[in-house]
Amino acid sequence: MKTNLIPTSKLGKWSVGLNAFFLVAVATSCVLVLVLKILNFDDHWWDVTVAVSFPASIIALITGIVAVRKYEERSVLVYLSIFVGVCTILFLLLHSLFIND
Repeated sequence: MKTNLIPTSKLGKWSVGLNAFFLVAVATSCVLVLVLKILNFDDHWWDVTVAVSFPASIIALITGIVAVRKYEERSVLVYLSIFVGVCTILFLLLHSLFIND
């Protein structure tokens, strides 16, 4: 059983790519709000960012799990992608407990 860094299956590559998109979108948004102070989290752009990037992370979780189970993908990046997807789902579930609207 050999473990690679880069995925070899198509679903593994999709999983890593979708989670890379998710991380870049969230990091860029946080930099624009917290560091550069150009935007605000109360604006509508944040709703669009969340509506596009969070489902991408959940889809990456699903494709990563399928790649590991069906195609026996043993890539470190796929496992990391699965971890980020699980953290995203936990954030979505636990975030609703602490909303103060």
